[in-house]
Amino acid sequence: MTNDLFKIKKQVRILFIYAIVISILLLINGAFFIYQNNHKTGKLTIDELTAKRINVVEPNGQLRLVISNVEKSPAVLAYGKPFGIPGGNRPGIIFYNDEATECGGLVFAGRTDSINGKYFASGHFSFDQYNQNQVLYIQYLDDNGDRKTGLYIDDWHNAPSFPEWRSLYNKVEKLPEGAEREAKLKQLIEPSNGDPAYAHRIFIGKDITKSSLINLSDKKGKTRIQLIVDSLGEAKINFFDTAGKVVYSLPKVDNH
Repeated sequence: MTNDLFKIKKQVRILFIYAIVISILLLINGAFFIYQNNHKTGKLTIDELTAKRINVVEPNGQLRLVISNVEKSPAVLAYGKPFGIPGGNRPGIIFYNDEATECGGLVFAGRTDSINGKYFASGHFSFDQYNQNQVLYIQYLDDNGDRKTGLYIDDWHNAPSFPEWRSLYNKVEKLPEGAEREAKLKQLIEPSNGDPAYAHRIFIGKDITKSSLINLSDKKGKTRIQLIVDSLGEAKINFFDTAGKVVYSLPKVDNH
């Protein structure tokens, strides 16, 4: 009786091991079938994907688009290499051109300070000039109720390239506070030829005074024509000189 019981236990154990082995083989076979099928078609269909970062690349591995959280967000790249603007601070989508240089993106943020209770929120969708910074963008900024929202069109100089310019800017920023640092920063932003490194040319939106407006500016970024409806509903058109002084307004105000 004891021997029969021992034989039965042994057979059960063998069957159990056999069942485990067969199950593993079936899982491997199923996974291999799925892999082979996806490998042949180049397509994978899933209901839900959770990821900290997704890289879209060309066949040679070159980046074309990155979707990421804050921690995994990439440094700013030029020709596939970072040049001094670190990552880890902008969740969203970053675009890259044919040369693996960043050329725009969609990024966003929103948080309340746990100490003072104030909040900050932003949204930014931009496109960059070739080898330069953003020249067309839609932006929302909200600093605890001070909101500015609109469409921007900017100019950027052609030389030096943005990576070169930004590298110089980073070096100057590290200088001690003082006249030398301020002079060099001004030189970078306002070159000697009189044309700034960048200039806001067109703004269409709403500013922190709750006025809706259109600003048209010259190549130096100086607003020359402004169409505005202020927070009280008053509408007017202002014309400015190069110093920012209003030289003419419509409708004309009769002070007599």
